[in-house]
Amino acid sequence: MTSLLILKRMQVQNANAIAGLTWGFPGISNFLGFTHALSRFVTQKQGVSLGGCAVICHHHQVQAYQPAGYGEYVFALTRNPLTKEGSTAPFNEEGRMHMEVSLVIECNFSLEDIDFDTGSDAEDKALLIQQITQKALTQRVAGGMIQHIEGVALVALPEVTEERDKAFRKAMLSLLPGFMLVDRSELLADHFAALKQQRPEVELIDAWLDFAAIKYRAHTAAEAKEGETPDEGTPADWSRVEKPAGGWLVPITTGYKAISPLYEPGEVANTRDASVPFRFVESVYSVGQWISPHRLRDINSIFWRYHQENDWYLCKNSYQPEPV
Repeated sequence: MTSLLILKRMQVQNANAIAGLTWGFPGISNFLGFTHALSRFVTQKQGVSLGGCAVICHHHQVQAYQPAGYGEYVFALTRNPLTKEGSTAPFNEEGRMHMEVSLVIECNFSLEDIDFDTGSDAEDKALLIQQITQKALTQRVAGGMIQHIEGVALVALPEVTEERDKAFRKAMLSLLPGFMLVDRSELLADHFAALKQQRPEVELIDAWLDFAAIKYRAHTAAEAKEGETPDEGTPADWSRVEKPAGGWLVPITTGYKAISPLYEPGEVANTRDASVPFRFVESVYSVGQWISPHRLRDINSIFWRYHQENDWYLCKNSYQPEPV
């Protein structure tokens, strides 16, 4: 990685807010798919490629509301046109959101590798940025339309460590205010191991739900008689159960796990692309954390990248928290 491609403050409208069992922000695979499409474009134009990407969210607005003013949220759904018989057309629930995000993409090329035969490195760089901007505006992010991009920049990374860290720090500060999504799957593994010691029958999904669910615990009030078994009528005080670890932790999807053999191209009917192999998969879940970009020190820890091994198709991030 010798440079960074920064797409600053992309305004995306009507993106998919549902990711498997979770909702509120698109799955990380959506952003890697967007990056892959851009990589194919620059490969076609200049024979270079892009790598992983980091995601910073500046603003989000889920199209949901609380019918009673409190309690569960309900998605604000659109009404489809009537059928030819005049009846209401059936539809699947769709969660949509507006968001403003920035993407930091690692470039597997230096700025000197760009050549449009203009005779000027600055003009070559400006022309590539212009083409990437035009291409990005025609793409979709998580099914949402990109309305505006504040700016696109190619940032060279010096080879000297101190200067490289300084350039990275400057790039991160330019993306404030906002929060970057990183992987904290090690917290899930640690919590699951702790639960197994207390309850050997516990499953991994129980540990994951401790990060995902909002839980309250009842504490028997002082009016209850000593030795009395609490019931629904026993006075109690309710308190919020904190998550197993500190920080802005959220449940996320991080890829897919195969649940079928790998079929040959065209063997399964009605697939999206009959020219490539096909298999059925289920979503894989983990735990992520939103952190401020100014807290990051290691440039290699921010990027999400594809990782495939046997039946697992994952998006991985190598973030490691700073020692306390």
